[in-house]
Amino acid sequence: MNIVSHKAIRTFCEKRPDASSPLDHWYRVAKRATWVNFAEVRQTFNTADFVAPYVVFDIGGNKYRLVAEIGFGRRVLFIRGIMTHKEYEKGAWKV
Repeated sequence: MNIVSHKAIRTFCEKRPDASSPLDHWYRVAKRATWVNFAEVRQTFNTADFVAPYVVFDIGGNKYRLVAEIGFGRRVLFIRGIMTHKEYEKGAWKV
């Protein structure tokens, strides 16, 4: 997958250094992925959820959420946001 906005990962990790390792792992796996649909995403990341139109990834054992849009046909993943679990639960990212 071509991951758009790796800068979002760097910026988030500047604020939360403990997220660096799990986000780096997620990035390396996602970059090598050849997903063609959400079912294949779930095979790789079994905690991923589809919250239309986004795919939400659980990062760092439920500490963080990465919200992304995936264009499977174009093999592009666009990071829409990275937040703590608490921020995610507030739901402000949905607007």
